[in-house]
Amino acid sequence: MINLSAPEYISNYIGGSLQAPMNGQYLDNINPATGEVYSHTPDSGSKDVEEAVGAAKIAFPLWSTTPAEERFKILNHIAQLIDDNLDALALAETNDNGKPLWLSKRVDIPRASSNFRFFATGIMHFSTESHNMEDKAINYTIRQPIGVVGCISPWNLPLYLFTWKITPALAAGNCVVAKPSEVTPMTAYLLSIICQKAGLPPGVLNILHGAGPGCGSAIVAHPDIKAISFTGSTRAGRDIAATAAPMFKKISLELGGKNPNIIFADCDWDKMMRTTLQSSFSNQGQICLCGSRVLVEESIYEKFKTEFIARTKKLTIGDPLDENSKQGAVVSKLHFDKVLSCIKLAKQEGGIILSGGNVVKLEGRCERGLFIEPTIIEGLGPHCRTNMEEIFGPVITLQSFKTEDEALQLANTSDYGLSATIWTQDVSRANRVAAKVHSGIIWVNCWLLRDLRTPFGGFKNSGVGREGGWDALRFFTEPKNVCIEL
Repeated sequence: MINLSAPEYISNYIGGSLQAPMNGQYLDNINPATGEVYSHTPDSGSKDVEEAVGAAKIAFPLWSTTPAEERFKILNHIAQLIDDNLDALALAETNDNGKPLWLSKRVDIPRASSNFRFFATGIMHFSTESHNMEDKAINYTIRQPIGVVGCISPWNLPLYLFTWKITPALAAGNCVVAKPSEVTPMTAYLLSIICQKAGLPPGVLNILHGAGPGCGSAIVAHPDIKAISFTGSTRAGRDIAATAAPMFKKISLELGGKNPNIIFADCDWDKMMRTTLQSSFSNQGQICLCGSRVLVEESIYEKFKTEFIARTKKLTIGDPLDENSKQGAVVSKLHFDKVLSCIKLAKQEGGIILSGGNVVKLEGRCERGLFIEPTIIEGLGPHCRTNMEEIFGPVITLQSFKTEDEALQLANTSDYGLSATIWTQDVSRANRVAAKVHSGIIWVNCWLLRDLRTPFGGFKNSGVGREGGWDALRFFTEPKNVCIEL
């Protein structure tokens, strides 16, 4: 066990050392469940980025030539230390993000250690190709680490997605300059301490805290950072691409989603209802994979609506530290106001609020918390803003369809194409619909069932490139072909 108590002032992690931001500026870090400022995070700028890049460049020659088995040992040790300190990390995640503590313990922190363990193991099995030109020549491909890379992660699954980005980069032999969201910085800071204890060489991983316009933009624009992996909003992704593309950096952008949940009449009813409730409102709807557009076959629409409303109203909204709470706080006041404005817009567009839509006021510790009822809306067409724009909160819409073709038309109306869920017992239909939905990830009769070996990413405005498995290791390496004449 490591002492991972939350400090009043969070530090950057540069060159293996914890240090204050060079400008001396800090941002308030607020617990969204209580409304209280409980720590302060660095508001780092370009000078901090410059120092981190310098440390990474110094570390790169040795780390990039460290045998894969040695990199495995260090990364696997980090995974074990995350597991050993699950309770402390989960509490920090919940205090930062507002999600229920049981969810942090069950999902977020275990997935963070799994990310380290998966890529630590994976790099020892990563291989390349050779091509024999009969009696003329042989070609073989070398995959080499890029150098210094930048990783920028979001606030909804803080340590989960932070480690999802940095671990394949580290495993492949790169040195990393990483920025977690300034809204949820604590577990990335605690990971700095874990990396020190695990013996990660100085400069291999550098963690900078700060806002996007200052710290994040400086990372993207730095000429010595050769690749950018980003997860966040489509708007921010456009800005990153506008900067990185003219500099010919490699970019991987995992952006927003407006995911359809397509429910046919022949579904496994009980499993579908349980899972749809989960896919609609898990993490207060703050998961890019949530099914925010629920499309239901007309013959079962009224039955679905009645039961789904009843189940939604039973979701307990409460203190995230209470094990009985199913819904926690929305992550920040800024996002809280955005979600409420989206609900207001839905009403203006003619939407009918079937359930929820209100602010929840709790007593005691959470009386100043940011809680919103899970919200169900019907009566809106596929092209309205509510059904086209990402809300990223506990808000879903219901639409009905008569035919398979109509279901596909509704599903594909969105400018996003991250994921979709299909509920049917008809195997042929499942395969037909899966092939025709414009999304990068399709679940059939399940949701959020993830195999870390598979590619992760979306179509259209949901991003560029793929993460996960060999795709991630390929992204963080450059292929070099060697041709030897025989």
